[in-house]
Amino acid sequence: MSFVLRLPTGIERKLEMLWRGSPGPGDAWNVDFSTPAGEAALVPPQSVSWRVFKNPVTVFIGGVAAVILELAEPRVRTGVWEHSRFREDPVGRLKRTGAAAMLTVYGARSIATPMIERVARMHAAISGVTPCGAPYTAADPALLTWVQATASYGFIGAYREYACALDELEIDAFFEEGLAAAHLYGAVQAPRSMRELEGLFASMQGRLEGSSILFEFLDLLRAAPVLPRPLAWMQSMLIRAAVDIVPGWARARLGLDARRGLRGLERGLVKSIAGLADRVVLPGSAPAQSCMRLGLPATFLYR
Repeated sequence: MSFVLRLPTGIERKLEMLWRGSPGPGDAWNVDFSTPAGEAALVPPQSVSWRVFKNPVTVFIGGVAAVILELAEPRVRTGVWEHSRFREDPVGRLKRTGAAAMLTVYGARSIATPMIERVARMHAAISGVTPCGAPYTAADPALLTWVQATASYGFIGAYREYACALDELEIDAFFEEGLAAAHLYGAVQAPRSMRELEGLFASMQGRLEGSSILFEFLDLLRAAPVLPRPLAWMQSMLIRAAVDIVPGWARARLGLDARRGLRGLERGLVKSIAGLADRVVLPGSAPAQSCMRLGLPATFLYR
């Protein structure tokens, strides 16, 4: 049975803003997902992707896991750390990334496609050299594929681990559904299945490395006021949940020991929170508004 949880107005508005990914009114990322009426997204509402991305808890966990894996690749790490404002404005950077993810999955095609093209143009302007002297460009299809693959792994991994079990066909469908957007971003070799993702991971193991930047990222994220104050107590726990879904071989290579993961009864608590989030409708969120845009009830994804 689905239900709508009515939270105190202030908390609900903050959660909806966080969930939409927008830094605030008037921001370029502040999109009304309920319009244009009837216009389809890049993937349909019956997709696995719409189910997975509706869960704010597992999206947060999966996004953190994805960044951990992204920062393990030296060229991606240098590009992210030297050409973004994460250190100065971690919350704003997270919200902009969240806005892009929400638009990619739920946004009307006429809004999502130009946004993706704009991001691709930004990538084309970013280049540099790693501390070890390796040149890179953010438009490199191989690096874009790594970013896309790690994001897919994080989101589907967090959802199936903490919110809802998925079978092999559903997992592979999730990868297939993301291909159109991945190609628009420039990730032309994005994995089409979990098997292909595992092959990519195997090919990358020797290229990944630990870094002090990874631990700085985790420290910044723990300290940043990402969640509304009444929910701030769970932020560190959700970050530890993200560490736990990073593949064991990668955790070992990056120096993420057991102390960085979930403790004691926390796994059960995270599952309870994520399971609840999977059944609660926030009427102003991107998933609910996008359903209404297509003439579906706001509860469509929660049945």
